[in-house]
Amino acid sequence: MSGTRDVWRSPERRGVLAGIAAMAAIVAASNVLVQYPVGDFLTWGAFTYPFAFLATDLVNRRYGPEAARRVVYVGFALAVALSVWLATPRIAVASGAAFLTAQLLDVAVFDKLRAGSWWRAPLVSSTLGSAVDTALFFWLAFSAGGAFVGPVEDWAVGAAPLMGFGPDAPFWVSLALGDFGVKLAIALAALGPYRALTAPAR
Repeated sequence: MSGTRDVWRSPERRGVLAGIAAMAAIVAASNVLVQYPVGDFLTWGAFTYPFAFLATDLVNRRYGPEAARRVVYVGFALAVALSVWLATPRIAVASGAAFLTAQLLDVAVFDKLRAGSWWRAPLVSSTLGSAVDTALFFWLAFSAGGAFVGPVEDWAVGAAPLMGFGPDAPFWVSLALGDFGVKLAIALAALGPYRALTAPAR
């Protein structure tokens, strides 16, 4: 048997499969919910997608970066397939590209910081991953520059005061800023369950 950990052996297999199932459910739900605004600058997807980083970080902490990347790759394939069925093609492409880029960044940053304070790796990796995910997803999904992916939605590219009081900007920019703010708040809140679920294994 090679020195490389076989992530498909029990109990790793159960953990990785649970991570894949959670990831697919989170991303598929988020791709649908991101199409429905909440108030002026948020969508329902902003409240569900950040938990994808929690799922990745939990697998990374318990089983290592190789297992976490398996969750990302398989979860990505399942999520895109479900998104094509549940959402528009443009949302599916934007979600897939942003998901893969941001989640792999999260895995790499988490692994670099895993030896530090317990909160540092999940908070820093989730924050950086969320920033990349938000910028890439909203640009591809809603901006005029991402029109090569699919039709442009007039409501998304129309000019409006930034966050309701700033200079005029395409409305999708305000949505992106609101989304990122929620992701940061959830990244902080998720430290509680992350600590509770990982402390016994330390």
